[in-house]
Amino acid sequence: MKLISWNVNGLRACVTKGFYDYFKESAADLFCVQETKLQEGQISLELGEEYYQYWNYALKKGYSGTGVFTKVKPLSVRYGIEDNEEPEGRILTLEFEHFYLINVYTPNAKRDLSRLEDRMEWEDRFRIYIQELDKLKPVIVCGDLNVAHEEIDLKNPKSNRENSGFTLEERGKMTTLLDSGFIDSYRHFYPEKEGAYTWWSYMPKVRERNVGWRIDYFLASSRLAPQLLNAQIDCDVMGSDHCPIVLEILF
Repeated sequence: MKLISWNVNGLRACVTKGFYDYFKESAADLFCVQETKLQEGQISLELGEEYYQYWNYALKKGYSGTGVFTKVKPLSVRYGIEDNEEPEGRILTLEFEHFYLINVYTPNAKRDLSRLEDRMEWEDRFRIYIQELDKLKPVIVCGDLNVAHEEIDLKNPKSNRENSGFTLEERGKMTTLLDSGFIDSYRHFYPEKEGAYTWWSYMPKVRERNVGWRIDYFLASSRLAPQLLNAQIDCDVMGSDHCPIVLEILF
């Protein structure tokens, strides 16, 4: 099974920048997008009859939002964490026969860290949510988690130590999550690979020089380790300030 995750930073804009070409070429079984920035009826994706489409829209127009396009019809779909209420459209959970898929767009702590406290509360709720599902069947989490976990996961760790996405608090929450029984699939295959990034600033020549961060992930329940086949970062794919990431797993 091939899974893809991509923060498209506005799906309507991404569609004009090669989204369809990548989607068709990738031929994924499950394709997850974050930061769709649209409301119901604002786009009609022509993905083919084999794909079921599921969306979680933010109440605020032009903000956040997630979507999942799947060849396999899920057993159930949940929007958000608690009672299907999640006004920013950040979480979509699809239940399949052998696993749960959680597509997530984690809140940013903001440049001035004004949302850091809220972010910490989110992290705890999200971890508990994942752990409860993991008791029922294995879990795969994908999306923009808005944190570079270790120094190897960004180009300039020293100058970013107190910045959003690389604070000790955010990194600590990721460590806690992984230690609770989950695998960072990319590091599972490439534990020491440097220069592997998924997001770049729009500042001039930043992406060209690969001054980036790895903040997009596929996490998997530890017991799925024997079934993981490959993980990759499609860093040459344009259309967003993020690039797609891929997980291949045997089910």
